[in-house]
Amino acid sequence: MVGRPVRLRRTLNLFDAVSMGLGAIIGAGIFVIVGIAAGMAGPGVVYSVIIAGVVSLFTALSFAELCSVIPEEGGAYEYSFKVLSPFLGFMTGWMLIFGSIVGGAAVSLGLADYLAFLMSFPANLLAVGTCLLFTVVNLVGARQSKIANDVLVILKVVILLLFIVLAAPHIKLSNFSNLLPNGMSGVISGAALMMFAYLGYCNIATISEEVVNPAKTLPLSILISLAISAVLYLLVGFVAVGVVDYKELSSSGSPLADVMNVTGNETAAWLVSLGAIFATATVLHIIILSVSRIFYSMSRNRQLPNVVNKVHPRFMTPYISILLAGIPMAALAFVGNLKEVVALATFLVIVSHILVNYAAIKVNERTRPPFRIPFYPIPPIL
Repeated sequence: MVGRPVRLRRTLNLFDAVSMGLGAIIGAGIFVIVGIAAGMAGPGVVYSVIIAGVVSLFTALSFAELCSVIPEEGGAYEYSFKVLSPFLGFMTGWMLIFGSIVGGAAVSLGLADYLAFLMSFPANLLAVGTCLLFTVVNLVGARQSKIANDVLVILKVVILLLFIVLAAPHIKLSNFSNLLPNGMSGVISGAALMMFAYLGYCNIATISEEVVNPAKTLPLSILISLAISAVLYLLVGFVAVGVVDYKELSSSGSPLADVMNVTGNETAAWLVSLGAIFATATVLHIIILSVSRIFYSMSRNRQLPNVVNKVHPRFMTPYISILLAGIPMAALAFVGNLKEVVALATFLVIVSHILVNYAAIKVNERTRPPFRIPFYPIPPIL
């Protein structure tokens, strides 16, 4: 029917939505960042993980409240557009698109570095190939995309659990004798770094129209995926600094694999490295998915050409939006070094989260959301 907004099929249940959240949150960061954070906080990195989780929870609650009121594709963009203003929505959309595409290209390069050990191809070509591969996975349908994500998420969670179980018997209590070698400032610095390892929960909101019973499922999936990630991060951090001195961890590019090497279990060390590949792959997959839904939503709100929100008649996916997300990401991955741009991209994502919390304030003034947060959203803005 002409003029009627195109809607996507609701095929994702609570498990799928939680899997999407875990796919976006638990990336290669936990396989690498925990070592850098340990260098800042020492064995007190466990406190850094808790602080980062609490800070992330504030904004996650704002996302949960907003997606219960506005269960539509686009996530943070849609909330800014509907609750604040079309202009702020437009700005939020482009901040997220730019930040996520650059971030996705950087993630693909990280994945390529892991894969380069297994294949004799240049890293930038492997990065381009992985971007295009997950673009195709997203194109062929929500069901296929869901299956691919679920499998990868289960594998990386199982590997993290194996790491915890196999390394825990080798914990040395003497490593905790000086819990805060760099004081609380080190713990706070470590928390600031660990906070970025939690950011993926917001990606769940971008697929709101593809989730069954979104007003209930979306808030639950955001909070469950954040809670599971926090518990895994806490256990991994505790075991890592318990087995290997924090100074050694801080200088390692693959701290979890190094922890497993200390235990003498070479097979487990190899599995942990494989887990980093699975983790990075799922993050890349979810980034392409979420960026495509922002394009789709902006087009439907007439802030991009109408052709962008076209849905493929066979696969029932917004194929133009997916191509707009995947192809620029592959092009950036081919260019290579993105260190300077990634800092700006991360900043833009943080600014968009400030606007989300402001939207939560406004939505509370206008209506009674099905899911209500138990505080005024000033703390997460700060």
